[in-house]
Amino acid sequence: MSNRRAIVFLLVSLVTGALAVGIAAFWMKQKVSDKTVSVVVAGRDLIAGEKLTSENLKLVNWPASAQVKGSLPNVHSLEGRVIATSVVMGEPILEGRLTPVGSKAGLSAIIAPGHRALTVKVNEVVGVAGFAMPGNYVDVLVTIHQDNKPPISKIVLEKILVLATAQEHVVRDEAKPRVVNAVTLEVTPEQAEKLDLARSIGTLSMALRNQVDQASVTTRGAVVSDVLQANSVTGSRSTSRDGLGDANTSAIEILRGVVRTSVSVR
Repeated sequence: MSNRRAIVFLLVSLVTGALAVGIAAFWMKQKVSDKTVSVVVAGRDLIAGEKLTSENLKLVNWPASAQVKGSLPNVHSLEGRVIATSVVMGEPILEGRLTPVGSKAGLSAIIAPGHRALTVKVNEVVGVAGFAMPGNYVDVLVTIHQDNKPPISKIVLEKILVLATAQEHVVRDEAKPRVVNAVTLEVTPEQAEKLDLARSIGTLSMALRNQVDQASVTTRGAVVSDVLQANSVTGSRSTSRDGLGDANTSAIEILRGVVRTSVSVR
């Protein structure tokens, strides 16, 4: 009799437990489904300046508790808008990352307000051997050869954003340098005037700088005598093997790749 009663109690407990688990699971499912919102995300990787369409966007259910501020709930409202920064597939499309309504796709969409894009011709050396890529910052130098005056080299612009190299404003392979014949820089109108004048009176070159380096420097420019003095300060004086060398002769070391040569000057 006692065994039968124990079995009945066991069966009742199992049924009650199963019902409790089922009810809890159903309740949790309902609560979760009640707390989702529709959010537009990128249907594939999108590059800055690209136009949004129903083909490259997707509407998904997003947990309301994790909704990103500025996310948008309607794909059709984004038709024709232009993305200002690159996004990856599945990332929410935020209003703050879009260009103003009416903006056209392309490079012009990613130029900062109040700035201009100016393209300058470069070669392998001027273009920092292909390491100046979109998104990098450079300093611009000009070397001027004046009649009856020694040449001078001077930094004319600092921390200038590279918008594009050649005709591309995205980086296809960050690890691989790419030599191009033109670099497009983002400048203010005043900087555009200075850069345009500099390239008409001298030779431009660029110095790649650290992405987070905000420091500004003031230089007077370098002339030929500075180059020679810089060498003489190190105490590099050329002497002949027999000790009869001219003490007033300085040696300039020239590096061409891994080849080092020395030229004596007075």
